[in-house]
Amino acid sequence: MIVTPLAFLIYASASALAQSQIVYDPAHNSTPITGLWSSGSGNVTTGSTYVNPSNESFTYPTNTGISFSFDETRMWYEVLRYRINGNGSYPNCPTTVLNWAHGLLTFEPNGSLVLSPVGDGYQRIEDPCAARSDFTETYNDTELYIQWQIITDPVLGPELDLYQFDGTPVAPLRLLSTTPNMLPTQVLRNPPTPSTTVLKRSTTNFAPPIHWWNVAATTTIGAMLASAFLV
Repeated sequence: MIVTPLAFLIYASASALAQSQIVYDPAHNSTPITGLWSSGSGNVTTGSTYVNPSNESFTYPTNTGISFSFDETRMWYEVLRYRINGNGSYPNCPTTVLNWAHGLLTFEPNGSLVLSPVGDGYQRIEDPCAARSDFTETYNDTELYIQWQIITDPVLGPELDLYQFDGTPVAPLRLLSTTPNMLPTQVLRNPPTPSTTVLKRSTTNFAPPIHWWNVAATTTIGAMLASAFLV
């Protein structure tokens, strides 16, 4: 996806707004990011419970949500998302998306967080009213979070807040375990051919597609962000 001047202005404005709302200091990073994080009820988790890359299958969680595992020692991440998108025009036609990927974790000097998949991610999409009602496809998009912070809720404990490339916040993530819950940190299925993959180890000159869950953007744009993000 090519980033137009108008899109960049919207992006820059949103980023500036997000910057003004967050102050990074030790109080906002009360615990390391390493561990297992999950939104909402905490039912969606990374690891082998819901994902089997060997046959590109999923087991459906009880509730929708998103989960990340981060490992600062191995600089590795894993993510699982489960979402149901309603259809206002056709209430009987919700779209269900299950999405999994893992790969390299990078902390950029400006405080942003880059997740670079290793090529074996995939997703399942179900739409009962579409011509293809149920299919699995490769998911291999690099993700950029321009800001992140960890705060401590007095009742619920540590909360990880991630901000997408345009400043939009991800659902708050609660710390379920200080130990990451991950599948083996290696390629777990045969990668697709180059014509069907969007694999990048670096975000340099990279303009991948942007989806509702995707926070990918180019390093060129990221470099224009204020470099004062302190993590």
